[in-house]
Amino acid sequence: MLRAVADLDPHHGKVFLDDVECNDISPGQWRCMIGLLPAESQWWYETVGEHFGNSDMTLLSDLGFGKDILDHQVIHLSSGERQRLGLIRLLCNQPHALLLDEPTASLDSENTRRVERLIHEFRMQHQAPVIWVSHDSRQIERISDRHFQLIDGNLIS
Repeated sequence: MLRAVADLDPHHGKVFLDDVECNDISPGQWRCMIGLLPAESQWWYETVGEHFGNSDMTLLSDLGFGKDILDHQVIHLSSGERQRLGLIRLLCNQPHALLLDEPTASLDSENTRRVERLIHEFRMQHQAPVIWVSHDSRQIERISDRHFQLIDGNLIS
């Protein structure tokens, strides 16, 4: 579902953001507005810093990192570190909406809380809608205003 909303997979529905239908603008424009964080982020450069360019790196400390992480080789990062850094990379792009696939699945409770807090702050500051996929019912209760279940391909409230 997240990939369809991000217009990465074929779909038959209509997706709107701020009264703009995804089919009314170019795919590139739509994908700049929509920030998708997959369960496993892709990394194509050798070091972390190469993935960020000249981005504002103040978010590093929000998720428990020092600036030295930018010098680390991606191959030596844990899955939880990659997950948190993937979120920072996504938020640096300032998307208008967030699509999050299990953004805390590989994290301990302290880092889970950090991610939840950062996403909440981003959502409030930018008035950004968030679709957050989680299998953790306690997390869903903590972070959501509304929640739905996807059962046999049907969205149930």
